[in-house]
Amino acid sequence: MVPKPSLSSDEILKAEYAYIANTVFQANEDRSRATSFYLLTFSSFIAAIVSYQFDKSLNGNWVDWGFFALFGVLASMGLLTILQLARLRASWYESVQALNQIKDYYIEQNNGLESAFAWRAVTAKKFKWKSLGFLLVIEVALLGGAALGAAIFFAVRAVSGNVFFLPPLMAGAAFLLWQLDLYRNNLR
Repeated sequence: MVPKPSLSSDEILKAEYAYIANTVFQANEDRSRATSFYLLTFSSFIAAIVSYQFDKSLNGNWVDWGFFALFGVLASMGLLTILQLARLRASWYESVQALNQIKDYYIEQNNGLESAFAWRAVTAKKFKWKSLGFLLVIEVALLGGAALGAAIFFAVRAVSGNVFFLPPLMAGAAFLLWQLDLYRNNLR
């Protein structure tokens, strides 16, 4: 008969704590990567547009529709990035709660241990206006709003042949605010 290995609850909790601490770190890293990817994609598209040489003799209507599609894609990518950032913030929050649960367990088992955990008393909020993560969301939402405004600008110009700035500005501003509200509502 093979003897059962003995399981130390302390070793299991240490491993669990290390795993959860890694998920907290990874969620923060992923937020940075998601934002960087969007910013890089956005700037690459803009660089491609600026460097493209347009033939002035061609009818510009197809160019307007092309820009409408391009900026529409950029606005959609911004929205998806906002949703990713919300999910990553929620994952980070859940991991911090799990870390605090393990700390609470050890404090209950060991008198006087509470003074060892300086961050235990700090209860993280799922949504924080002043967090670095929310500043990343603002960056993405601003670019997404600008992209949607540009898409609307080119669509209006393709349809009417005229240049109107009010519809794109209103659409871009509304999209910006909606994205920020969507992020906040996903973290309730």
